[in-house]
Amino acid sequence: MANDYAGKAKVGKLDVDSSRDWAMKLDIQSIPTVMIFKGGKLAKKFVGIVRKSDLAAALDGAM
Repeated sequence: MANDYAGKAKVGKLDVDSSRDWAMKLDIQSIPTVMIFKGGKLAKKFVGIVRKSDLAAALDGAM
């Protein structure tokens, strides 16, 4: 996804084991969790395995 959206969206990851405070702040209870933010606010949250097409649709919708 990072390559597909290079220059359009920032894609990052969080190691919840070494960043437990952030995991708690973001209410990450299961892995994988994918969160899409727009303007600093949560726009969409996926928990569990998600199809790439669903992630792309959510990213496109947040742009």
